[in-house]
Amino acid sequence: MIGHTDSRIDAPAKVTGAALFAGDIAPPQLLHAKILFSGQPHARLRRLDLSAAAVVPGVVAIFTAADVPVNEYGLIMPDQPVLIGLDSAKAGGDVSRWEGDQVALVVAETEEAAARARSLIRAEWEPLPVIADVFTAMQDRVLVHPEQGSNILKRYQIRRGDMAAGWAAADVVVTGVYRLPYQEHAFLQPEAGVAYIDEAGRVTVAAAGQWTHEDRAQIAHALGLPADQVRVIYPAIGGAFGGREDLSIQIVLALAAWRLHQQGVNRPVRVVWTREESMIGHHKRHPAFVRTKWGADRDGTLTAMETELVLDAGSYAYTSTKVLGNANLMVAGPYEIPHAHIVSYAVYTNNPPGGAFRGFGGPQAAFVAENQMNKLAARLQMDPVALRQRNVLREGSLLVTQTPMPPGVTLSEVMAQCAATAGWGQPAAAAPHSYSPFQSLPAALAALRRGRGFACAFKNVGFSFGFPERCEATIELRGDAEIEQVILRHAGADVGQGAHTVFRQMAAAALDVPAALITLDMSDTASSGDAGSSSASRMTWMAGHAIRGAAERALTAWANEDRPAVGHYRYTPPPTTPYAPETGVSMPNITYGYVAQAVDLVVDVETGHIYLERVVCADDVGRAINPQQVEGQIEGAVVQAAGYALLENLQTAGGHILNPYLSTYLIPGIMDVPRQVDSVIVELPDPQGPWGARGMAEMPFLPLAPAIVAALHDATGVWFDELPLTPDRVVARLSYCFNSVPQ
Repeated sequence: MIGHTDSRIDAPAKVTGAALFAGDIAPPQLLHAKILFSGQPHARLRRLDLSAAAVVPGVVAIFTAADVPVNEYGLIMPDQPVLIGLDSAKAGGDVSRWEGDQVALVVAETEEAAARARSLIRAEWEPLPVIADVFTAMQDRVLVHPEQGSNILKRYQIRRGDMAAGWAAADVVVTGVYRLPYQEHAFLQPEAGVAYIDEAGRVTVAAAGQWTHEDRAQIAHALGLPADQVRVIYPAIGGAFGGREDLSIQIVLALAAWRLHQQGVNRPVRVVWTREESMIGHHKRHPAFVRTKWGADRDGTLTAMETELVLDAGSYAYTSTKVLGNANLMVAGPYEIPHAHIVSYAVYTNNPPGGAFRGFGGPQAAFVAENQMNKLAARLQMDPVALRQRNVLREGSLLVTQTPMPPGVTLSEVMAQCAATAGWGQPAAAAPHSYSPFQSLPAALAALRRGRGFACAFKNVGFSFGFPERCEATIELRGDAEIEQVILRHAGADVGQGAHTVFRQMAAAALDVPAALITLDMSDTASSGDAGSSSASRMTWMAGHAIRGAAERALTAWANEDRPAVGHYRYTPPPTTPYAPETGVSMPNITYGYVAQAVDLVVDVETGHIYLERVVCADDVGRAINPQQVEGQIEGAVVQAAGYALLENLQTAGGHILNPYLSTYLIPGIMDVPRQVDSVIVELPDPQGPWGARGMAEMPFLPLAPAIVAALHDATGVWFDELPLTPDRVVARLSYCFNSVPQ
């Protein structure tokens, strides 16, 4: 049960190939669809000619904006047309603002026929100025969304204390200008889905996602249907990381099945994207530009910080306002800072949209805060762990939002465990002679430098800043004198992280029955209430509360001899509050998780290649519901963060992605992962968490990049303020710094 490693319930089907992902679903009489992207970062559609496409043998239908009743959607706001078209009722619905905007959906008997017809659609475009730079966009000379009145989608600020007093108290001041890149989610399974009309007459979409009920709401809105006439089901999901929180194929698939049904054609429709389509057609981690200045007294106590942060939101809102809210808070780090001024912007451009990605604004912010702390430590000649221990948030500490931390603040203990496990302060081992950036060549020993670095972070659990959180669960108990079967109904998405296994463990613990008695009915809006999104490190935390509540009610019904005994529970956590517009005062989050990392690396100063020898990652998870899955989350996040820090270099120009292939956008392979990852599972219970658990899946990502930069500085004496640390970038900066003559 709780605290034990139960086997993944989906493992046998995935290992044997029996698990059905959306692209595997092939019901009888299946039709195939292809989506036409605009390919235009900014242009107005003047003409759309379907005539040649319509006569391709096997073509059943072609759908355009004229077929969409309410041609808009969006998670935060409906600022995106479902299809760009001449007959759209939405203002600006004839304008493509992103090369991934969709124009038409071709449905045919075969994929080949659909693809051929798509290639024959002729679109004529009037080019509009492409705004690809956030600072140009902020001047508002050309508006991406004229109806919004500005390209600044959202602005937040925090004003705490007296900046003049803070700077006067500072004996040391460090500044930084940081540039953070895009990151592609690169999940294993590209977007795919099947739509049909189910036995109850509902428009049904089976596709990978992260929030069934929000997907349903957006589909229903676009089709002009009541929500109960739309059904969303999640089959097996091959990864998400925030990349499936916003819709991609779901609405157009639903549109096709619905319109065909109206024409008397009751056949399912499937679309499967290629990797290139996936990389062009969904959002990315936000690029960020940050200017900052931090001050401390000679003892290392922080006195002041001032920061301007700009996120490139790209063409549509997606979750930019939420990501910005997190970054605006976390750019101050998990530290007590008495005087702080922060201003943050999310800005529309014609670039790929920015959206949710593991950490949700935290990685960009942690990179800034932790680099500033490491630079302060170097200037003060202090141990970086000791500097953090002097300033870290503790029980009762005030955030820069001038509100107290929720109970259960443990970062000091987490840092101590990380440092102890890493042997911090002890001499590092010699660099391995076997290391070489080129497998066919021996190492150039004179070029190898070894370094150690440290960083930490905190991560909110759940959505923030006044969002109305909730999570529902239903438990049904069947049997006569004894409970013989338990049915758990829950809409939470298992995106590969093992959520459904943990749901079963929590239900077994709450009911005190063997897990083998529990049958799961998961991720189907027809059978479950709203569970919220599998994101923001919230699902285990929220689902645990909902499952415990449902179990209590089901057991009460059982004691009353109801058969079957059903318990339904909607969990509502303590409220949070939005930023006050002028001061940023808020109670931003329900609770947090805490993480610290130490990195040992080797850098080849002649080639710029970095080899991660060891990563020690200590995470306070409150209570490890399933320890093996916690360890897997840590290892996976570390590898994904290593890709962000060292390899992944998405290139754009004029609003176009230049390398939408895994052959040119490099993610970590087996030779790129750290040689050793030590997962330190800290269990200091969250007073608010179910069984004391904290959400943890995002935490291990946050501190790795700044810890790598600190280790690289330790090895070379050079600071790096821009990611990724590709070999060409590293060797160029090292060459410049090593060859510069001090003035």
